[in-house]
Amino acid sequence: MSGWHSANAISSIDRGWHSTVIEHAASQAALQPWIAMECYQLSPGAQLAQMESLDLGSQQIVQERQAATVQKLGITPPNLCTVSYCTPDPAFRFSELGASEASSIYFMPGNTEFDLYVPTGAQTAYISFDQDVFLSGARALNPAKWEHAPQQLMSIQTKQPFALEAIVKQWLGAGELSTTTGSLPDAGILRNLLMQDTLQVACASAPGGSLPSSRERSRAFHVCRAARDFVEDRLAADVVPTIVDICRLLGVSERTLQYAFRSYVDMSPLAYLRLCRLNHVRASLRASDPLATTVTAVAMRFGFMHLGRFAIEYRRMFGEAPSATLAS
Repeated sequence: MSGWHSANAISSIDRGWHSTVIEHAASQAALQPWIAMECYQLSPGAQLAQMESLDLGSQQIVQERQAATVQKLGITPPNLCTVSYCTPDPAFRFSELGASEASSIYFMPGNTEFDLYVPTGAQTAYISFDQDVFLSGARALNPAKWEHAPQQLMSIQTKQPFALEAIVKQWLGAGELSTTTGSLPDAGILRNLLMQDTLQVACASAPGGSLPSSRERSRAFHVCRAARDFVEDRLAADVVPTIVDICRLLGVSERTLQYAFRSYVDMSPLAYLRLCRLNHVRASLRASDPLATTVTAVAMRFGFMHLGRFAIEYRRMFGEAPSATLAS
């Protein structure tokens, strides 16, 4: 699947990455069959939108750039939720909510009616998830915030503006790259990583609190050692662990894990996990036959989807390009 297509020529949706020029409102709705919706064009234009999508089965990423104003009305399936954003635009409306701040994202639970007004020039994107799986991960990371499942559309103020937009762009870019390289990790790995990235944005706790006591520091040490053992076991089995996995295993919130790792290695658990994966890539490259594998295959096996950023991080950490490690 590659290149730009006329929506009229697409009769079915295949798994993977697509980039599509949309000329009719009915096509804009039909290209997202996992959500029942109607779409109406409200301003002149022969071209309605440009859409990029990445279909991972139980998860989808959709990004749309509107060339003409549209209204979308519909309802989400009972167990499908979405996390979404719109570029700041005072004219945009998501049911009764607006999009005037870059730090605003939206969570829409299953079985929710929606009515969107998307003006010309706006860029919107959403990621859809199995709601039970998403909420289970959200409660593991931030029990206080997600103890009760939301029953209606809600706005979430994130700690970093445009954080969700960055995730969407990174994953769509990785999907596009996969069409040219032919390399794509197991779908389960992809879904776990995408879930982790999105949960990190939606469930982030506000910083604060006093310095930990000696007893708390001792507990933090044992929590982090247990986390490290778990991470190493999973990576040795070619399974990419997530922060949600660690929180569930240890029965702690993400905030507790954050404090613990700051004491343990003076970095966030997410940064530490990424470095563990990077070290496993290096070990694997050193042990591999350069005629039998590639840097791309090894990097993706350990969950590095953005290969350009991976190469930069690898060189900064180890002082050489990953290709040099493989060839040595």
